[in-house]
Amino acid sequence: MALEKRTAPALWRHILDAGHPRPAYLEEQPDGWREVSWDEAGRRVDALARALLARGVRRGDAVAVLARTRLEWILLDWAIMSIGAVVVGLYPTNTSAECEYILAHSESVLAFVEDDEQRAKLAPVFSGPIVAFDELAELERSAGGGEPEPVGEDDLATLIYTSGTTGPPKGCMLTHKNIVAAALGVRTNLEDGSDTVLLFLPLAHSFARIVHHSAAYHLSTIALVSDVARLPEALQRTQPTILPAVPRVYEKIHANVVGEIERSSGVKRAIGRWALRVGATKSPTSLQGRIADALVFKKVRERLGGHLRVGVSGAAPLGLDVLEFFHSLNMLVIEGYGLTETASSLTVNDVDDYKFGTVGRAVEGSRIRIADDGEILVKSDTVFAGYFKDPEATAAAFTEDGFFRTGDVGEIDADGFVKITDRKKDLIITAGGKNIAPQNLENALKASRFISQALVVGDRRPYVTALITLDPAEVNGSGRDPEQLVQEIVDDVNRERVRVEQIKRFTILPRDFTQEDGELTPTLKLRRRVVHEHFGDEIEKLYA
Repeated sequence: MALEKRTAPALWRHILDAGHPRPAYLEEQPDGWREVSWDEAGRRVDALARALLARGVRRGDAVAVLARTRLEWILLDWAIMSIGAVVVGLYPTNTSAECEYILAHSESVLAFVEDDEQRAKLAPVFSGPIVAFDELAELERSAGGGEPEPVGEDDLATLIYTSGTTGPPKGCMLTHKNIVAAALGVRTNLEDGSDTVLLFLPLAHSFARIVHHSAAYHLSTIALVSDVARLPEALQRTQPTILPAVPRVYEKIHANVVGEIERSSGVKRAIGRWALRVGATKSPTSLQGRIADALVFKKVRERLGGHLRVGVSGAAPLGLDVLEFFHSLNMLVIEGYGLTETASSLTVNDVDDYKFGTVGRAVEGSRIRIADDGEILVKSDTVFAGYFKDPEATAAAFTEDGFFRTGDVGEIDADGFVKITDRKKDLIITAGGKNIAPQNLENALKASRFISQALVVGDRRPYVTALITLDPAEVNGSGRDPEQLVQEIVDDVNRERVRVEQIKRFTILPRDFTQEDGELTPTLKLRRRVVHEHFGDEIEKLYA
């Protein structure tokens, strides 16, 4: 059944009318997991929508939500959009000052918070009403009977603020048409009504929101995890089939398994190494593949819940060794591509049609072309309406013929698969005029289980250097000298590259990059400018 129109209320009504015996959501409780039916979710969303109207919230008003990934966030998302109001997500890791900027810039009239800790963050900087999640039940009971105004496809559905990797965050205006187009764009990777999606990513980010909307459209059961530290337990308890995650999660799982193999006894280590080699070269259904599975991969698969068939990754490219490792588990990690400005949806690999090392083909309704300088340009129903209150930045974001400038450099192969090289603004131009993509070098370094983070430096410099942070447990467990260990890793990376791209010097930093220090975004992307500011002295020493 087709949607009557491309709006969030129409999408939600379509989902509820479809009906399904499987749970809509799995909500984490102190004593286990509670099943939430589609009927219950529908009743609560309706009550919250009427309560918002009773509080005077109207079409076009901005309403903020500050919380971890919880059922209440999900219900508020549907309720706010269903009355034509605008959802403004705040990260739990945002500081009070960051919240103040977003609340003021978005002109939010009301804020929902998870608990008293988050209320205390907003109270000094927000003059509007603040409602905590433990007050929602009373709010639902006191709901009035008002009717919302009709919502149109081009109405604003949400303001999602960019991570601010290069400056103050900008409010990306995503319309109802954008939301629905993105939600329906990943349809081929979900099996209607049979999947369980484990969602732990922050809902203030467009990727998590679109994954949720798409999973709901396909009547998947959605398990919500509010604390990433409980992810291993959640995998065991909910046994998901789909895992959306940032690349670092897949990299850490891979590194942990490799580390366990390397720390094991002689025979077990030899078997583990053999299994990894087989997994990278053989079909899981081949004889060697079945033996490797029985000896190693089955145990890893069971640790991840035993039923994972698809992982969805975005934000940064994954190494081929990581992709091949998960393929050995009979789990396909598919990479996609999108930005906040495109509702996190532009291209995606398909479970039946994929290429490792690419981000897939354009989603339905999208047109992609490559500019003369290599920048990826796009027209799509998922492309945003512009930056809120910033017409100059909006105008600069589009070409004269209406293509959105992604800021990413890439290429399209003969089969239509897109490959991302790097962010255009991140490209290093050496003093000799050579263009270098730092992300390729950084990912090569992070492929080692000993390296946690890496930032490559070299713009307008005579040679390339790197700031490196270590995984203490892996390094300490190896008994190796850290400097010598990293030098060997750097040498291995350099062997695959021409001289001008090789890392000449590096320094090991005393601590990791963190969100708390502003060096990582909530999706664990590097904020390069902040890292350069925090470790400027260390960088200068590399060129002394």
